[in-house]
Amino acid sequence: MRAVGGSVRARLRDLVAASDPGLLRLAAGLRTVGAIALTLVVLVLLGADVPHLVGGAIAAMVATFAIREKQRARQARTLALGLPVALASLTLAAVLHSRVVAGDVFFVALIFCAVYARRFGDRGTALGLMGFQIYFMSLFVGATASTLPQLYGVVAVAFASSALVRFVLVPETPAGILERLRDAFRARLAQLVSAQLELLDAGPEEIDRALVAVRDGTARLHETAMMIQGRLEDGTDDEAVARLVQRRIADAEIAAERLGLLLLTARSAERADTLTLHLPGAPVPEGGLLPVREEATAVLRRDLEALRLLVLRPVSAGTGTGLAQVRNRLLGYRDEENLPKASPAVQDVFRGIGEAARAVLGLRIALGGPRDESDDTPSTARSREELDAEDAAIDAGGTEAQDRPKGWERPTTRAAVQVAVGSSLAIVGGEFLSSQRWYWAVLTCWIVFLNTASTGEILVKGYRRLLGTVLGVVAGLLLAGLVGRHTWTAFALVLLCVFAMFYTAPLSYTLMSFFVTAALGVLYTLLHTYSLSVLVLRVEETALGAACGIIAAALVLPVHTDRRTNDLLVTTLERLAEVTGAAIDQLSGGPPDELLDRARDLDQALADLRAATQPLTHPVSPLRTRRDTARYVVALLETCAYHSRSLAAMAELLPTHPSIAADPRLRRAGQRILGNIRAVSARVADERAAVAIETGPSIASLLESELPGGSRYGRITDRVLRHLQRLDEAVVGLGRPLKVPVAAPER
Repeated sequence: MRAVGGSVRARLRDLVAASDPGLLRLAAGLRTVGAIALTLVVLVLLGADVPHLVGGAIAAMVATFAIREKQRARQARTLALGLPVALASLTLAAVLHSRVVAGDVFFVALIFCAVYARRFGDRGTALGLMGFQIYFMSLFVGATASTLPQLYGVVAVAFASSALVRFVLVPETPAGILERLRDAFRARLAQLVSAQLELLDAGPEEIDRALVAVRDGTARLHETAMMIQGRLEDGTDDEAVARLVQRRIADAEIAAERLGLLLLTARSAERADTLTLHLPGAPVPEGGLLPVREEATAVLRRDLEALRLLVLRPVSAGTGTGLAQVRNRLLGYRDEENLPKASPAVQDVFRGIGEAARAVLGLRIALGGPRDESDDTPSTARSREELDAEDAAIDAGGTEAQDRPKGWERPTTRAAVQVAVGSSLAIVGGEFLSSQRWYWAVLTCWIVFLNTASTGEILVKGYRRLLGTVLGVVAGLLLAGLVGRHTWTAFALVLLCVFAMFYTAPLSYTLMSFFVTAALGVLYTLLHTYSLSVLVLRVEETALGAACGIIAAALVLPVHTDRRTNDLLVTTLERLAEVTGAAIDQLSGGPPDELLDRARDLDQALADLRAATQPLTHPVSPLRTRRDTARYVVALLETCAYHSRSLAAMAELLPTHPSIAADPRLRRAGQRILGNIRAVSARVADERAAVAIETGPSIASLLESELPGGSRYGRITDRVLRHLQRLDEAVVGLGRPLKVPVAAPER
């Protein structure tokens, strides 16, 4: 029974880790709710009335969620600086309470400064957010000069409670977050292997559902890998260890994605297109069951399950004999003589399992796992030697400073002007709707500009906030009716809504808005200002604020969605060319380069582009052709990034891997691929650019033509050629949706 209970707990832990990488959402919710609850308890003991309780809850929430820095010392300094900022904002709001025009002018100036402060990084963003939100809290509770002493105490208690919860009750360290992210990566990797196992067994009617699961699992694994890369610098003191973990995470991600592609290929007589793993609706290879003998299928199923087991075993656990045998068998598939008898496509899957097992072994060693080598077979010993040689070759490198935009081209300056104009419109319009609740329109205008950079993004965010508000009004009506005048029941519901708000915020902005509005319905009940007309006014003010934000974004220093996506597309193509060029140069015998850093920059550029295309790919978008084109282009770029990352990973193996060696003939093939990437980039940047995509013989034939009569590929492995060929095809494929002409082939 104890073993069963431990197994259930382990599965539950893995499920939670996979659904919330690093437990970041859970920690954010608990920290915010804890700060609010502690503030309420202290204020009740001090005899505060309900308006002051509401103000304290809002101040505690702001003091907690505004801080985004990763280092605890920096968090403490920001929180300490935030208190005088909050008190100054509170003082001005109370003093200007009866001076309508002066108060409105100052509010707009405060909004401009709060947004402009984002240019100073996380601390500037946090202080600006605190200043704005505390001013809003003052308006919400009706602060006046006579109530300032009590409100000073409320805000001080809220900040002290936030500090106590953050640093004592719900502490977080960069190292602890990184460790939980590693657990999440392991859990999501195991989930992806499980999805691939379902893909193996799926019949013709189940193949679409199984492929969606593999596609989603691949995307979730990549998301976790990006989160780990973003936390390595702060979470690891030793830069060499950080680079080692980054390398092993990249290896595991590439190996898992390649295994899915090989499984898909094994289901068809033709090689599967990598695009199938990145584009919903892409053609699926035909073939219901695996075209192999039943015994080969059974062995493959067993080994996929064994790979999943190998992934799930805790890093700190001792390596038992049974697990060592499983590991040795899977690593043995890296040697040709150990491959089961099957079709070439299925043997490729077994090779992929062997490479995935090697990646898991490397990740376990990098994370400080045990190194019991007593049961190693020759294949396992060889894998260890390769990993040790790669580890020794890793060296820290620097990064180059990048030019930053200036003046009006700086995003923070533009956004500050836009928000100030939009807020001015919201104040005027909000006063017409209600002289008491006009600030809701300003709040919505402020919020729709957070983490947005184009008119389309603001439009989508405004729509989501309005939808969440409408649904939240309905929930607020129900909750307010249930709560009645029960103060502590109401505060308990508010805490529940706050937790749900922060837990769902990264997943759905609509859900977050829903819980905010539902909580406000309960707060209005506590303040004895609840009515149906107030909640309807909330919807009207929200719609007005969203409209003002959209108008300001469209008319004042606008950044249209097309311009932003084109800029990010050019950046992504430039990063793709950098990674591909450096990898090909190194595979051709050139000097070593910082390929891991370049690959991370490519992934970040692609993530930014994916986010910027959301207005085009949103289901409510009426432009279906543009929506399909945007999805297709992003999917092709994800395909290109996968093959480019794979080439970079193989290039880094050159000094240590005996089966991979430099071949100067790759430069010719690389010139065509890089030339095509630059041609596409030039066409996106300028539609009048006189460029064209070059097509011609396959990559393999380009290599053969330089050495007539020689060996087919020399020292270049088949995998390198496949990645180059697929990358070449994907880059050429980008030309059609982006309207890049194709040059006539040379005769």
